[in-house]
Amino acid sequence: MKTDESVENYLETILILGHNNKQVRSIDIVNELDYSKPSISIAMKNLRTKGYIKIDDEGYITLTETGKKIAETIYERHMLISDWLIFLGVDRKTSVSDACKMEHCMSEKSFSAIKKHIENWKHEIYRK
Repeated sequence: MKTDESVENYLETILILGHNNKQVRSIDIVNELDYSKPSISIAMKNLRTKGYIKIDDEGYITLTETGKKIAETIYERHMLISDWLIFLGVDRKTSVSDACKMEHCMSEKSFSAIKKHIENWKHEIYRK
């Protein structure tokens, strides 16, 4: 399922906030992304309509299985790419920023190749 970058960013943010705060509300997303409350409200309505999130009566947001799968995929890409760039000598701030851009536009084929290369490299390092 192909989603656009903004959807992926929102879902990834909800996933990360859920790890840190356990319960996520729209205001947490406003604070994290520094977007306006109306923008987040519209985005959450769209995510709910698409079946990516659920919002309970108290305003707590949870990812559906579909939303969680997308969020975890993007988060894995983000972490692997940013760690890889740091290893290559890129400073943390730049690597995190670049990974955030790269995670959305990279094909699954290219990401899998990079992931396999890194895993093989780690395996070689630990064997020595």
